[in-house]
Amino acid sequence: MKLYLIRHGKTQANEQHLYCGSTDIPLSQNGKRELADKKYSIGPDCVFVTSGMQRTNETLKILFGDVRFTVDERFREIDFGIFEMKSYEQLKDNEQYQQWITGDNESNVPPKGESGNMVKARVIPAVKDIISNQKDTVIITHGGVISIIMEHLFANENKNRYQWQPKQGEGYLIESDKYTEIK
Repeated sequence: MKLYLIRHGKTQANEQHLYCGSTDIPLSQNGKRELADKKYSIGPDCVFVTSGMQRTNETLKILFGDVRFTVDERFREIDFGIFEMKSYEQLKDNEQYQQWITGDNESNVPPKGESGNMVKARVIPAVKDIISNQKDTVIITHGGVISIIMEHLFANENKNRYQWQPKQGEGYLIESDKYTEIK
């Protein structure tokens, strides 16, 4: 079985360095242009899955054309709550923001949002379901989600979640207990 984890293309939020998780926004023009240059070689019987958000669905269409796919919302990005669509500069003096980013980044919950542990609790069972099907699968999802999956599957590498996060339009190919970066 081959499992492809591909991060969606760039959005305006990425370009402006905004916290964007649960906000459903499309790809930026730059993001679409950058994806158009990428070519991935995928087997004919591959299953395609997205988080259902505009940016993942658009990425799938640009990379693979008009293929059938399913949506699994468990692969959605973290909900940053009241910090959604704001930058560090906008938030740096906010006391709630400072409380959220200090201390245990996995357990801290942004107001009206999700913690890293909450996201992990939905993502890990979702990827286990995919793996149990034993079919080659492409998941077009988000950087944080890919990081959680990689950290879980390759815990022996002692990388933190941020070290696993791929660039937009890139990701990993996992075969058995090995992975390859795909760009």
